[in-house]
Amino acid sequence: MTEAEIRKMKRELDTLKRETGADIELYLPEDEGAECCRHKHREAPEYEALLKRLKRIEGQVRGVQGMVEKDAYCTDILTQVSAIQSALNAFSRELLANHIRTCVVEDLRENRLDTVDELVATIQRMMK
Repeated sequence: MTEAEIRKMKRELDTLKRETGADIELYLPEDEGAECCRHKHREAPEYEALLKRLKRIEGQVRGVQGMVEKDAYCTDILTQVSAIQSALNAFSRELLANHIRTCVVEDLRENRLDTVDELVATIQRMMK
């Protein structure tokens, strides 16, 4: 990602924050010295379970969009948004657990202790 693209994203994020009042942060792995292009091979069951959750969440978001388009009652929409947030939290917990069981354990076996700091920073971001 170029410096110009990063600046553009930061400007767009600032605009979105002002317009919505949302507490949104732009996370760039480079900010913490992490490698920008790390990859993980996921076994088929993990891959399929994660995608299944994400597709379900995508459907829920589309459902909320439809509710807004049909002028649904605010409380009904908020109830569905709460369900989406819960589903995203469940996705994050599953992904984090898989990450600890695989990536973190492997890195610790290879004596890459900086992984612990990366994990702590990740958990702190998730808890905001």
